[in-house]
Amino acid sequence: MRTEVLGVKIDNYTIQETVMRIREAVEKKEQTWVVTANPELIFAAGRDARLKQLINRAQIVTPDGVGVVWAAKRLGHPLPERVTGIDLIESLFPVAAERKWRIFFLGSKPGVAELAARKVTEQYPGIVCQTQHGYFQPEEQPEIIERIQTFQPQLLLAGLGAPRQEFWIASHLDLATVSIGVGGSFDALAGLNKRAPQWIRNIRLEWLYRLLKQPQRIKRQMVLPKFAWRVIKQGKKEEQNHTRRSR
Repeated sequence: MRTEVLGVKIDNYTIQETVMRIREAVEKKEQTWVVTANPELIFAAGRDARLKQLINRAQIVTPDGVGVVWAAKRLGHPLPERVTGIDLIESLFPVAAERKWRIFFLGSKPGVAELAARKVTEQYPGIVCQTQHGYFQPEEQPEIIERIQTFQPQLLLAGLGAPRQEFWIASHLDLATVSIGVGGSFDALAGLNKRAPQWIRNIRLEWLYRLLKQPQRIKRQMVLPKFAWRVIKQGKKEEQNHTRRSR
């Protein structure tokens, strides 16, 4: 079952249900694309029909952030919880280690994906990783694609930033069994950007913690009021349509 937020269809799964679906996809070798949809990406999709179509083609779309959970509740279709990119992949790593999955880390600045993969494999020795930073030139792409094809990963984690990673994955769905857009998760995995303490996450203020730690994010955060206003407008429109149909 999916909830629609500004035209983007969000899956009504808990994080553990999402992990289970990904595990089953890997075991059955079913090509699966996972979009972690935060308010910024959903807002961008509202202004780019092609991006919206791509996202709605994905097999799994998760509510990445409290803003999306709030929006779904506001629209009368509550979601069980947020499923962020970083939380999802951290929940996948124990499964990947147990089943000895191959994971390709693609994205971030030179050295970051490599450091993130090293820390992950130190904690989960069963995982086999390869990496590639995201600052490659167009002429380098064929070689990178060949490397990924040769590696045959069960998981491709693309940390290229949204919406670049969504467009890239959509064009290369055959490179892995499961492909996931993970934004800036490699920085967190590498220890470069520390996550908020658990108690701050529990009260749903991780966005504020990140903003205080990284003031440069303010430009991105300015989308949030616009996102909220569009959600309110969508809710009012749906209420009006419901009232007309009830007459």
